[in-house]
Amino acid sequence: MAGLVLKLGPRERVMINGVVIENGDRRTRLNVVTPDANVLRLRDAIHPSDANTPVKRVCYVAQLVLAGEADPEDGKRQLLQGIEQLSQVFTDTESRLRLDAASDAVLADNYYPALKSLRLLLAREARLMERSLAS
Repeated sequence: MAGLVLKLGPRERVMINGVVIENGDRRTRLNVVTPDANVLRLRDAIHPSDANTPVKRVCYVAQLVLAGEADPEDGKRQLLQGIEQLSQVFTDTESRLRLDAASDAVLADNYYPALKSLRLLLAREARLMERSLAS
């Protein structure tokens, strides 16, 4: 069966196409067979007050689009602008690959892969912020 397989722990929450679903008391496995369904694990969600760094802010925009809380066209524009700004700072090869993947996903209206690529930059951003504070 093609599609996305979600493995949920007890009481874990997930948002699918803007609807929050909470698992029961046991581990479960769901197959999302609808193509292009917007899926977000709430444990991975960024709270608005935590969107306080450049990468987190761009991730948050992708999250809003996934949740159906932002207009996809406005979100696309904001995401592409944010990715362009991040590319001015993240100049190493690996970061560039992540940003290119995120940009390609946004252009194809695939916001979950974009968010996934952007989230991979969070640790690198944290290290850069630590270095700048130490200097």
